[in-house]
This record gives sequence, C-alpha cells and structure tokens, in this order.
Amino acid sequence: MSSDPWGRVDETGTVYVRTADGEKVVGSWQAGSPEEALAYFERKYEGLVVEIGLLEKRVKTTDLSSKDALAAIEHIREQVDAHHAVGDLDALKVRLDKLVELVEKRREERKAQRARQAEEARRAKEELVSEAEQLATSDQWRAAGERLRALVDTWKSLPRLDRKSDDELWHRFSHARSQFSKRRKQHFAQLDAQREEARRIKERLVAEAEALSDSTDWGPTAARYRELMAEWKAAGRAQREHEEDLWNRFRGAQDIFFAARSAVFAERDAEQAENLKLKEELAEEAEKLLPITDLKAARAAFRAINERWETIGHVPRDARPKVEGRMHAVERAIQEAEEAEWRRTNPEARARAEGLTGQLQAAVDKLKGQIEQARAQGNTAKAEKLERELEGRQALLDQALKGLQEFGG
Repeated sequence: MSSDPWGRVDETGTVYVRTADGEKVVGSWQAGSPEEALAYFERKYEGLVVEIGLLEKRVKTTDLSSKDALAAIEHIREQVDAHHAVGDLDALKVRLDKLVELVEKRREERKAQRARQAEEARRAKEELVSEAEQLATSDQWRAAGERLRALVDTWKSLPRLDRKSDDELWHRFSHARSQFSKRRKQHFAQLDAQREEARRIKERLVAEAEALSDSTDWGPTAARYRELMAEWKAAGRAQREHEEDLWNRFRGAQDIFFAARSAVFAERDAEQAENLKLKEELAEEAEKLLPITDLKAARAAFRAINERWETIGHVPRDARPKVEGRMHAVERAIQEAEEAEWRRTNPEARARAEGLTGQLQAAVDKLKGQIEQARAQGNTAKAEKLERELEGRQALLDQALKGLQEFGG
C-alpha cells in the first residue's frame, strides 16, 4: 500500500483522498504502481488548482459576467465534489466559496453601478426633455433647431432606461420636437406668404415709380415718390431673389426723376439769381430818386424803372420780400409826395397843413426811435428797412415844411 498526506492506494488498487469528512474513494488504479496512481490523481488536483487560479484572475481582472462566473465555479465544484483528484480538496472548496462571495460582491457592485448609471441617465434624459420643452416655444428658429438636433445626439449616447420610463420620456421629448417643427413650419409658411404679398406690392410700386420717372410735374411727383417710399418700407421684405432687383428698379426710377428735377432747378436757380441781381440794381436806381425834389420827374423816372422791373422774371423766394420792399418804400414816398403836393395846391389843404406837418414830424420821430431800438437789438436788416422808410418820411416832412412856408407866403 502507498500513501501521502492527502491520499493513499490500498492493496486492491483503490485510491482514496483524505477530506474533513473522512476518506473518499477517488477511483481504481490497475495499470501501474500505487505511486503512479497517486501521481496521476495529484496531477488532476493540480489541474483543478490551475483552473481555479485562472478563474479567480478572470473574475478579478475582466468583465466576466456573474452568471458565467458562477457557472464556471459550479463546474469546478462538481469536479471537486466528485473526489477524482488527490490533494487538499477542502482548501479548493474554501477558495471556491470565497470566489462565489467575490462574484456576488461584484454582482452587487455592478448592480449598484447600473442603478447609479440608470439614475444618472434618467436625470440626464429628464433634463433633455425639460430643455426640449422650453425650446418648443422658442422663436429663435435657427439656434433652437440646432440645439434640438444636438439634444437628439446626446439622447442617443445615453443608456436606455426601463421600457416604461424610457418610452414616456421619449414621448415627451419627441412631442416637444414635433411642436417646435410645426410652429417653425407655420412661421416660415406665413413668412413666405408675407414675402409673396410684399413682392406683389413692390411690383406695383415699381411700375408706378417707373411710370413717373419722366414726369415734369415736379412738386406733386416728388410728393408721390415720398408716399411710394413710405409704402415700400411698410410693405416689408420680399423674397431674397426678388428684393434686390425690385429695389434697384424702384431706386433707379426715382434717380431718373430727381436727376432731371435737379437739373431744371439748378438752371432755374441760376436764372433767378441773375434776376435778383438785376432787380437789386433797379431798386438801387429807384432809391436814388429820394429825397424827392421834383415830383413830376421822380414820378416819370419811377414809372420807367417799374416797367423794366416787370420785364424781369422771378427771384429766389427768400430774397423776394427784401428787394420788393425797397421798391415799395420808394413808391410810398412818391405817393406821399403826391398827396403832399395835392394838399399844398388844394385851397382846403392850407387849414390842414400844420396838422400834416405835425403828423409827419411825429412819424419821423417814431421811426428814429424804432431804428435806434432795432440797432440796439442787433436787427440790422430791420434798421436798414426803417431807415429807407425814414428817408421817404423825412422827404415828405421837408416838403410839408416847405409847403407851410409857401402857405405862409
């Protein structure tokens, strides 16, 4: 009989292994010596040791599933329980039990990790849904659309939840996207309709602008162009492919009209400037008739000057009051001289001569006061106008005084 610390072979060739529960039959050996039998079954034991070592390494260092790990452990355990090896089988059972504990621990850890990942995925998807529902009401069509597409990519990268939860969240997410797409489609459909209406309006405005471009009715046409521009702005923008062409035609028609008007106005302004120069010369010639010493000669000279005045065309509007005022001042002086002459030669005028002289003197004094006031206020134009009127009044006063002398004579 042969033996070692973990097993023995009896005289019949039966091999035994020692365990905590006593000896267990390993098998029968008839092909060789007892030592060879023990060596054979010891090698089988070493094979189990190696197999358990490899399984331990896989469990610790790979992502071997708990199911596969437990199945492998059970397979080895069946071999250990079959007692077909000689060695410390109890030690192998202990290692297998510890390996089971490790697998269970890893399973719980993975379960907890999956639970955490699932909760994180749930929160992430809920946040995506919340943001998508906010974007669904946005009018920032381009930015919101790009963001929703990015949210879809993020959703696809997240792990699935349980079917019920995942389906509910996806339904909300998909509904938000659909709502945004529907609103965007309606917006651009409405925008297209508005732009088409704007195109029709602007086509009409362009047609009228082009029809008016050769008009010479300067004032009303310019006013109508201003109205057309206001209507153009109020119409809104047409489609991009039409807007620029319509604007170029509209603006081009206006340019034709206003260029023609500017040319005519420039010619008119030059003519009126020349007319002003001529009238200023006549006004200066008329003013040289003052003070009036020979009424008949002054009257004839002013009539001749006025006839030449009437042959001259318009002057610039802003210069008209001043130059005409100068002529009117001379005309009033002649009229007042005529009235004075009539009163002097009229028998009834003698009684009123002194009163007229007093009135003229009061008027002269008043004008002098007004001139001083205008000068003090810095109103040179008014002062000059009053001085020309004063010259006429002074001439009348001088004539009235002369008339009084004549009456006195």
